[in-house]
Amino acid sequence: MKISVIGAGYVGLSSSLCLAEMGHEVIQIDIDLQKVDAINSGRSPLVEPGFDDMFCRHSGHRLKATADYDSISSTEVCIICVNTPSSQKGEPDLSRIESACRSIGYNLRNSHGFHLLVVKSTVPPGTTQCLIRPTVLETCGDNPNIGFAVNPEFLREGQALKDFMNPDRIVIGCWDPKAADMLVKVYNGIKSPIIRTDPMTAEMIKYASNAFLATKISFSNEIGNICKILGLDVYEVMRGVGLDHRISPYALDAGIGFGGSCLPKDLRSLIYLAENLGENPRLLKSVEEVNNLQSDMIIKLLEKRIGDLKEKRIAILGIAFKGGTDEVRDSRAIPVIKELLRRNATIASYDPLALNNMKIFIGNIDQLEYCSSAAEALQDADACLVLADCPIFADLDGEFDLMRSKIIIEGRRILEFSEKEGIYW
Repeated sequence: MKISVIGAGYVGLSSSLCLAEMGHEVIQIDIDLQKVDAINSGRSPLVEPGFDDMFCRHSGHRLKATADYDSISSTEVCIICVNTPSSQKGEPDLSRIESACRSIGYNLRNSHGFHLLVVKSTVPPGTTQCLIRPTVLETCGDNPNIGFAVNPEFLREGQALKDFMNPDRIVIGCWDPKAADMLVKVYNGIKSPIIRTDPMTAEMIKYASNAFLATKISFSNEIGNICKILGLDVYEVMRGVGLDHRISPYALDAGIGFGGSCLPKDLRSLIYLAENLGENPRLLKSVEEVNNLQSDMIIKLLEKRIGDLKEKRIAILGIAFKGGTDEVRDSRAIPVIKELLRRNATIASYDPLALNNMKIFIGNIDQLEYCSSAAEALQDADACLVLADCPIFADLDGEFDLMRSKIIIEGRRILEFSEKEGIYW
């Protein structure tokens, strides 16, 4: 099929590449001319395992990019993957969705064949019905040949290609069976349970899924607090818990909390939605509160070990929200770094992938050093905080001998080195 994908961010570009791998002809549309040029020139703009090889196979062939929306009319399916950031209160910003819908509608006003518009962006329940469909139809002159579908994504950063090609489920929210059948054909060849429902339910499934994952993580961290006091290994405890088939072992790793571009944002948005409906989502608020407190816990433990943090050199290994990615949005390393800076500590940070993004996010600060290796960050450090589960950290050993004092605290369990302590174990 001929498919256009709006938005060349993490979800959009990963989805486009996988669709090209499945045999579809994909046009990637993005207003960022640098991204467009990178895609058409064969320069991989995304850090993701397996991405480069697949990208080389399809860039310039089944996958092409443009900044012009007029190519939409030549495709059968258009998938919206633009970002929907939220405020600190959780109010989602749908302006990019609305703008994309106006451009889509304008370019479909004279189309004659049936065209399917698929919403893959995470949006509040009711957005497709109340904003997306009316906006498209208004700008396309009520073209009757347009169908609408909600198809939420469940991609994990660091596992995006694998998750797309081997999903736990495919959720298809449609009013029109014809549109649903067409979207099923897009996924032809992928073996997965397919849930057919209405658009609003599909939108809610995405929010509920991420909120539940966030709840599991915060629950594990609460158990970790208790285990730390009792001298128990929370990983061993949660391994026993996770083998219960009603619970499953996933998202039970205690640590410094959840971050990234999805879980914090979607949890805030769901809380905002509930409160606007007159509900008080106590459990969801507690999940967010527990997560926000995790950075305080590791700072308190650090103070307990080395005392006043003023003018102490603290090595931070891992500043992405998780290992294997360069994503720093809502990374738990950010509040830790800000608190250390507030206490006048000196920070030597290292991450194999995310340093450049962190420089953009935080900027150049005298007390914050961006190091080119773990050894450089550990040199003469008074303590070390490991905040992301980057695989290369597992091989560190002799590098810790460079420290002034071997105070090593893990926020994620990754080190094989024996002389360390976990935030909850």
